[in-house]
Amino acid sequence: MLRQSPHSNCVFSCLKKNGGPLSERERERERERVPCKYSAQSIRAIPIRIVTVGKKRGAGIQLLVEEYKDKIQHYCTIDDLLIKSNPKNTSNVQAQIEAEDMGVFQQLRSEDWVVVLDEHGTDLRSEQMANLVGDAGRTGSSRLLFCIGGPYGHGPQVRRRANMTIKLSSMVLNHQIALVVLLEQLYRAWTIIKGQKYHH
Repeated sequence: MLRQSPHSNCVFSCLKKNGGPLSERERERERERVPCKYSAQSIRAIPIRIVTVGKKRGAGIQLLVEEYKDKIQHYCTIDDLLIKSNPKNTSNVQAQIEAEDMGVFQQLRSEDWVVVLDEHGTDLRSEQMANLVGDAGRTGSSRLLFCIGGPYGHGPQVRRRANMTIKLSSMVLNHQIALVVLLEQLYRAWTIIKGQKYHH
């Protein structure tokens, strides 16, 4: 099963780099730092797919999506699928959720490791996202699949199928913005795993 990394057990310095004492907030921030356990290891890179429910993307968003997909392709294969929001064009919110739920669920394979994005999910740091990517390759799954829901969130089938539920922000994000943020964090995760200088 995929595990979230525990907090580091290292001894925290009580001094800043410039020699002054750390404030209580800075001490707490240091305690929360979670190292990527894959930094110095090779991992099994499995394909990534992102399934998003929403409307047609703007040209600027699509440029950013392609830019980050090109970057991630250096580490693993990645593709994304856009499922039309409210496919039945109904004014009934529950019917819309159910239709979108079915559309996403039909894209899920039994061998996928499914991560659902939801504002009530687990809040991950970038290092923990790197661990998630690394751990996914050790689950026996053949693909890491992320689901970004429509305006009313995910339906029950997708929620039950999820292996993990995470959030990108405590704020609600438009599906297009959520996609860009997710792609940037996946790219950041790979640079953390590879020990590259993108992440500070």
